[in-house]
Amino acid sequence: MLNRIHHIAIICTNYSVSKDFYVNKLGFKILAEVYREERKSYKLDLAINGVYQIELFSFENPAQRPSRPEAAGLRHLAFEVDDVESVIEELNAKGIETEPIRIDEFTGKRFTFFTDPDGLPLELYQS
Repeated sequence: MLNRIHHIAIICTNYSVSKDFYVNKLGFKILAEVYREERKSYKLDLAINGVYQIELFSFENPAQRPSRPEAAGLRHLAFEVDDVESVIEELNAKGIETEPIRIDEFTGKRFTFFTDPDGLPLELYQS
Protein backbone atom coordinates (compact mmCIF):
# COMPACT_ATOMS: atom_id res chain seq x y z
CA MET A 1 0.00 0.00 0.00
CA LEU A 2 2.73 2.51 0.96
CA ASN A 3 5.83 2.58 -1.24
CA ARG A 4 8.30 4.77 0.65
CA ILE A 5 8.63 8.09 2.45
CA HIS A 6 8.13 10.87 -0.08
CA HIS A 7 9.22 13.88 1.94
CA ILE A 8 9.74 15.28 5.41
CA ALA A 9 8.38 18.75 6.19
CA ILE A 10 10.17 21.07 8.60
CA ILE A 11 8.91 24.48 9.74
CA CYS A 12 11.69 26.87 10.67
CA THR A 13 11.68 30.18 12.55
CA ASN A 14 14.41 31.93 10.52
CA TYR A 15 14.26 30.98 6.86
CA SER A 16 17.63 32.36 5.76
CA VAL A 17 19.47 30.72 8.69
CA SER A 18 17.79 27.35 8.13
CA LYS A 19 18.27 27.50 4.36
CA ASP A 20 21.99 28.15 4.90
CA PHE A 21 22.18 25.25 7.39
CA TYR A 22 20.48 22.64 5.17
CA VAL A 23 22.00 23.80 1.85
CA ASN A 24 25.48 25.09 2.68
CA LYS A 25 26.33 23.14 5.81
CA LEU A 26 24.55 19.81 5.26
CA GLY A 27 24.87 19.96 1.47
CA PHE A 28 21.29 19.29 0.34
CA LYS A 29 20.45 20.27 -3.25
CA ILE A 30 17.74 22.84 -3.94
CA LEU A 31 15.01 21.42 -6.17
CA ALA A 32 12.59 24.34 -5.98
CA GLU A 33 12.03 27.49 -3.95
CA VAL A 34 8.81 29.49 -3.89
CA TYR A 35 7.42 32.37 -1.87
CA ARG A 36 3.71 32.11 -1.18
CA GLU A 37 2.57 35.71 -0.73
CA GLU A 38 -0.88 34.84 0.63
CA ARG A 39 0.76 32.91 3.49
CA LYS A 40 3.90 35.07 3.79
CA SER A 41 5.69 31.73 3.62
CA TYR A 42 8.68 30.25 1.82
CA LYS A 43 8.70 26.63 0.69
CA LEU A 44 12.08 25.16 -0.16
CA ASP A 45 12.30 21.63 -1.63
CA LEU A 46 15.63 19.94 -0.92
CA ALA A 47 17.03 16.67 -2.24
CA ILE A 48 19.09 14.20 -0.23
CA ASN A 49 21.12 12.00 -2.59
CA GLY A 50 18.38 12.32 -5.20
CA VAL A 51 16.12 9.96 -3.24
CA TYR A 52 14.41 11.78 -0.39
CA GLN A 53 13.15 15.31 -0.03
CA ILE A 54 12.90 17.78 2.79
CA GLU A 55 10.34 20.55 2.50
CA LEU A 56 11.57 23.55 4.49
CA PHE A 57 8.76 26.00 5.33
CA SER A 58 8.73 29.42 6.94
CA PHE A 59 5.62 30.90 8.52
CA GLU A 60 5.08 34.05 10.53
CA ASN A 61 5.28 33.25 14.25
CA PRO A 62 5.06 29.45 14.14
CA ALA A 63 3.98 27.80 17.38
CA GLN A 64 6.76 26.29 19.44
CA ARG A 65 6.75 22.52 19.65
CA PRO A 66 8.45 20.74 22.55
CA SER A 67 11.11 18.28 21.48
CA ARG A 68 12.86 17.40 24.71
CA PRO A 69 12.63 15.62 27.01
CA GLU A 70 10.87 12.83 25.15
CA ALA A 71 7.77 14.80 24.13
CA ALA A 72 5.06 12.97 22.19
CA GLY A 73 5.28 13.23 18.39
CA LEU A 74 8.18 13.10 15.98
CA ARG A 75 11.27 12.34 18.05
CA HIS A 76 14.07 13.05 15.57
CA LEU A 77 15.19 12.81 11.96
CA ALA A 78 18.06 10.37 11.27
CA PHE A 79 20.52 10.43 8.36
CA GLU A 80 22.48 7.34 7.35
CA VAL A 81 26.23 7.94 6.91
CA ASP A 82 29.14 5.71 5.92
CA ASP A 83 31.55 7.05 8.56
CA VAL A 84 30.07 8.89 11.54
CA GLU A 85 33.46 10.24 12.70
CA SER A 86 34.30 11.90 9.37
CA VAL A 87 30.84 13.51 9.19
CA ILE A 88 31.22 14.74 12.78
CA GLU A 89 34.57 16.31 11.87
CA GLU A 90 33.02 18.04 8.86
CA LEU A 91 30.05 19.34 10.87
CA ASN A 92 32.27 20.52 13.73
CA ALA A 93 34.51 22.37 11.22
CA LYS A 94 31.35 24.22 10.08
CA GLY A 95 30.53 25.22 13.66
CA ILE A 96 27.87 22.54 14.23
CA GLU A 97 28.22 20.89 17.62
CA THR A 98 27.58 17.17 17.95
CA GLU A 99 27.05 14.93 20.94
CA PRO A 100 29.57 12.19 21.80
CA ILE A 101 29.30 9.04 19.68
CA ARG A 102 27.10 6.32 21.16
CA ILE A 103 26.66 2.65 20.27
CA ASP A 104 23.19 1.26 19.50
CA GLU A 105 22.78 -1.48 22.09
CA PHE A 106 20.79 -3.68 19.71
CA THR A 107 22.67 -3.28 16.41
CA GLY A 108 26.15 -2.30 17.59
CA LYS A 109 26.05 0.63 15.13
CA ARG A 110 27.56 4.02 15.97
CA PHE A 111 25.44 7.18 16.09
CA THR A 112 25.30 10.72 17.42
CA PHE A 113 22.96 13.70 17.53
CA PHE A 114 23.13 17.37 16.60
CA THR A 115 20.46 20.03 16.11
CA ASP A 116 19.30 22.33 13.36
CA PRO A 117 19.01 26.11 13.98
CA ASP A 118 15.59 25.62 15.64
CA GLY A 119 16.74 22.82 17.93
CA LEU A 120 15.24 19.98 15.87
CA PRO A 121 17.13 16.83 16.91
CA LEU A 122 19.01 15.31 13.97
CA GLU A 123 20.85 11.99 14.11
CA LEU A 124 23.80 10.57 12.21
CA TYR A 125 23.58 6.78 12.06
CA GLN A 126 26.49 4.80 10.64
CA SER A 127 25.46 2.15 8.11
